Amino acid sequence: MIDKLLPLDLTPATEISQRIQTLKEKMAQAGVDGVFLTHRPDYYYFSGSAQDAWLYVTLEHEPLLFVKKYLPRAVAESPLTQIIQVLSVTEIPQIIQDSHGGFAKTMGIAFDLVPVRDFRFYQSLFFGCAWQDASPLIISCRAIKSEYEIGIMRDVAKISSRVFDFIAENLEPGIRETDLAGRIEAFARTQGHSGRLQVRHYRSVGFTFHIMGGASGGQSGALDSPVCGTGMYTAFPFGAGTRVIEKNDPVLIDFGTMAFGYHMDESRMFVTGKMDRRADAASRAAIDILFHIKEAMKPGVAMKTIFQIAVTMADRFGYGEQFLGFPGLKSKFIGHGIGLELVEDPIISKGRSTLLEPGMVFAVEPKFIFKDRFAAGIESVIQITETGSRFLSTIPNKVFMV
Repeated sequence: MIDKLLPLDLTPATEISQRIQTLKEKMAQAGVDGVFLTHRPDYYYFSGSAQDAWLYVTLEHEPLLFVKKYLPRAVAESPLTQIIQVLSVTEIPQIIQDSHGGFAKTMGIAFDLVPVRDFRFYQSLFFGCAWQDASPLIISCRAIKSEYEIGIMRDVAKISSRVFDFIAENLEPGIRETDLAGRIEAFARTQGHSGRLQVRHYRSVGFTFHIMGGASGGQSGALDSPVCGTGMYTAFPFGAGTRVIEKNDPVLIDFGTMAFGYHMDESRMFVTGKMDRRADAASRAAIDILFHIKEAMKPGVAMKTIFQIAVTMADRFGYGEQFLGFPGLKSKFIGHGIGLELVEDPIISKGRSTLLEPGMVFAVEPKFIFKDRFAAGIESVIQITETGSRFLSTIPNKVFMV
């Protein structure tokens, strides 16, 4: 019965095998004998199953996937050969002792994610291990997307494109931002959107409905982004609010889509009627910046170079003060990695010397904020290729006049 109900997006065994091999190579280089994965997107990436589980990977043995709930689905989903039922994480150490004859001497765990209390608990279970941060190893594996992953992201891009077509067909004056957000999300669910976005950092928030009409876009706020929106409540002051979208309003819509486990993060400008001259000029400047930095995004180019190109162009257009946020509060990035999580490392930021590599995928977002007036900008997803870059986004890079 399980097989009949399973989704069709099972990760191929060859893909999982290559990911495990890459992780082991990075572990060996870092002097880490084993890693204990507790974060769902991480162990999903290396196992193919997102059931309630823990994944243990060592240099000398086959990976062990310990499943608390639900074993039949995990077995059907994952190509790993060692999938073991446990009722509690406390059973895992003894199973490893019996199977491997002991623990890894140097144990890696994701320090960027695991709470201190949980870490101390794991320390007590895996006694005698020297612990090391495995986050850089995990993140560097996930930063380079395979052709299989790129194919999935292309499929997600098609869903996102249909959502933006729906927006263009349904945006009308007189609707509240939050009501429009509800309509968009409802349609997106019919197209395959999972209904939530995955984020890695515990202080981050992932939400689908980022809609900012007119003056709503001119408000800065708590979000680590050039633009924020007002939100509906002080407890969640991000994204769509209660403002009514009016005719001729410049409307920035940033919609995140997640399907098959992967994300797209895209923004476009919309207007019903005629857009304000300055908003129109800023929107088109953002598009020019996007295309210009895309041409500069090639293997071997430092990420800080891409950031500086964007800033220089914004200054040249006369929008240096508005670019990437209010003066003194400007975002220090122009693009972020994207994949199993909405925002992934690496980040194309001001001081990042990391070089671009084939297989990296970024959501690139040149945006302006005009205080108390409007926001203007664009965001598209770009893949680094062997010789340059290409758009994974299929939504036209334009201002939508509806």
